[in-house]
Amino acid sequence: MRSSGTRLRPATVGDGPQLLDLWREAGSAPTRTDDLGSIEKLLAFDPGAVIVAEADSRIVGSVIAGWDGWRGSIYRLAVAPDFRRLGLGRQLVARAQRRLEEIGALRLQAIVVETDPRATSFWRASGWEEQVARVRFVTG
Repeated sequence: MRSSGTRLRPATVGDGPQLLDLWREAGSAPTRTDDLGSIEKLLAFDPGAVIVAEADSRIVGSVIAGWDGWRGSIYRLAVAPDFRRLGLGRQLVARAQRRLEEIGALRLQAIVVETDPRATSFWRASGWEEQVARVRFVTG
């Protein structure tokens, strides 16, 4: 069900269960930090890092906007399937970008799952530059 009354706000610890549900519903690839404890740690460390879109008390979108003091990172952009194609993803990215710039980030990056065609299509249409000459290595 789509609602025109969608509002963006910082997430709270109480939003954790709905965030996890949204990420599953949106098809986000699960990671080892997809649990309430990890969300609580992130919000304790950086209370404004998670931005949610809410409609009728339901979280229908999210994005994480984290800054390490060097570069701002945007990840975990997710929109509920029944709220897609309404511009909500663009609104979440714009809010994340504003937040990062307000706290001092000069360079921003979006971390995107390369094998997710919806995600890569969104970012390719966003006006952000795709860096194809970079490889990311992770552990954990």
